[in-house]
Amino acid sequence: MFEPWLWAMLSWPLFAHRHALLARIPPWTQAPRPSERRQVMELRVDVQWGSSEVEDELASLHARLARSGVLNHSNKVTQAQFPDLIFHHREADGEHYIYVEDVARGRLAGYTVFNRLIEVNRRLDRVVRAPHSKYAHGYQRRGIASAVYEWALDQGFCLISGARQSPGAHALWRSLAQRHRLEYIEIRDKNIGFLASPVDQATRDSLQTRMLLLGTDWDVDRWRQTASPAGGSLRAAMLAADPAQI
Repeated sequence: MFEPWLWAMLSWPLFAHRHALLARIPPWTQAPRPSERRQVMELRVDVQWGSSEVEDELASLHARLARSGVLNHSNKVTQAQFPDLIFHHREADGEHYIYVEDVARGRLAGYTVFNRLIEVNRRLDRVVRAPHSKYAHGYQRRGIASAVYEWALDQGFCLISGARQSPGAHALWRSLAQRHRLEYIEIRDKNIGFLASPVDQATRDSLQTRMLLLGTDWDVDRWRQTASPAGGSLRAAMLAADPAQI
């Protein structure tokens, strides 16, 4: 039988080279299909919320909203496909909050906040928002968050992804990209530039690289006119993007 010290000696090379071995493993090995490349390429999908953590936050938030009377005085967003839920909307300082309440169960199903971005200039601040959502496990994969995002896009907002995403958020953006134009962008010096597709790995890893969903009735020409004070091209010829791609 091996002595403990002998086991330690035999296992030492494996632990010593563990980090070197992991460093050689590619971050993802399956290339996306050509028809999906503009939608599927991952940026930084490394956020994961624990189910109990989300449940506790929603319970605490629901109690505060009930005490403050916000839910009683909010505007209601009609979502006919969810008759068992109430979608409360309020706006504060240009940021929009959607609280989804399950009244029968006396709880919040979740919420989405459409935040302003300090990284963009005043012209873009009028039209872009960064959504952030949390939904309880039992209400996920029902299309609730998708309906909320669609509401914002129909209001004329263009949505920008966060610097990092959860797997669920990334799947939601992929789904929305089937119905709304999605572009990969770079945020730098208060401006937004479109990136040529496909986007290489180094560019995807940059925190300045995000995804942009154009809202209802938006196209690239309207975006250029809004983003540029003179109505010209967006930030140095759209970062040399191929005109055929945009």
